[in-house]
Amino acid sequence: RRGERIAGWWLRLKGWRILARRVRTKAGEVDLIARRGNVVAFVEVKTRATTADLDHAIDERRLARVAAAAEILAPTYADGCDVRIDVILLAPRTPPRHIENAWIGY
Repeated sequence: RRGERIAGWWLRLKGWRILARRVRTKAGEVDLIARRGNVVAFVEVKTRATTADLDHAIDERRLARVAAAAEILAPTYADGCDVRIDVILLAPRTPPRHIENAWIGY
């Protein structure tokens, strides 16, 4: 949860508005839902102990789960907006790594 708070702070600094946190669906959970302009991002946040561990923090299966949840949530949070799946990777003593549009299959 600490990582999600940091990621939310990071997104707000970049001009995003946080619409929701930890939204659960039957397909899975979305850590953050954020909007900037006409773009709504469904964000998966991963925190690891070392920067090296971040390279293995996210995989296709996890992104597919977020994408499935985003498909369910899009009518509520993103009606008429562009939708994308983002990932924010966090490790101590390093700036957040924001991967925009991490799931192209959506």
